[in-house]
Amino acid sequence: MKLLIVDDEKLARDRLVRMLDDATDIQVVGQAASGMQAVALCNDLLPDVVLLDIRMPGMDGLEAAGHMMALEEPPAIVFCTAYEEHAIEAFRVHAVGYLLKPVRREELKEILINVRKTNKAQLVAIAESDGQHRLHLSARTRRGIELVAIEDVRFLQADQKYVTVRHGEGELLIDETLRDLEIEFGTQFIRVHRNSLVAVKHIVGLDRDEDGHYEVRMEGVDEKIQVSRRHISSVRKIVKKL
Repeated sequence: MKLLIVDDEKLARDRLVRMLDDATDIQVVGQAASGMQAVALCNDLLPDVVLLDIRMPGMDGLEAAGHMMALEEPPAIVFCTAYEEHAIEAFRVHAVGYLLKPVRREELKEILINVRKTNKAQLVAIAESDGQHRLHLSARTRRGIELVAIEDVRFLQADQKYVTVRHGEGELLIDETLRDLEIEFGTQFIRVHRNSLVAVKHIVGLDRDEDGHYEVRMEGVDEKIQVSRRHISSVRKIVKKL
């Protein structure tokens, strides 16, 4: 069994490694100090199990686990936390593996024997109970899991079953609905059309083409996004504040 240990504290990672020294069927293939690093290592190492801290700066463990689920063969997730709060109750209800810090050797070995894979629905329920929101969007591509920071996204545009994520360096296709994204990131994006959300922070102006249609201009990209009559009033309010 290949194991990846993720914790922003080196002492905590080292302690888990020592606990597994005598486990002949477990191989610690890597360690990560952040959620971003953990996702990258999952791409390269393909661990069977990830011991994942929840509270980490930047991308926390809940978000990192969500991105790991995009892998073709996602690892089993065991959350480690020092905080016995609402998330713990969610873990119990949804049968997600967890360990309460300080982790005990017997508990660690027992949970590794009985570990089960966490599915996306469980991760969403946990994240909601802990009041967390993603900092990144992800998609599985031929290069592995690709991440795009929410703050770098210019617009989200629905096209049949996929959503195009346009960011400063290009675009990414994700298998999510525009409606779900609007609910999750409603304070950061505004709907300008039935098939488009744009990032409020990246709006630079509002134009009108020769046919009288309104289009919103975005920072750092050439594309302009059409604004429907229904949404023109709310977009104008934002542009006036620029």
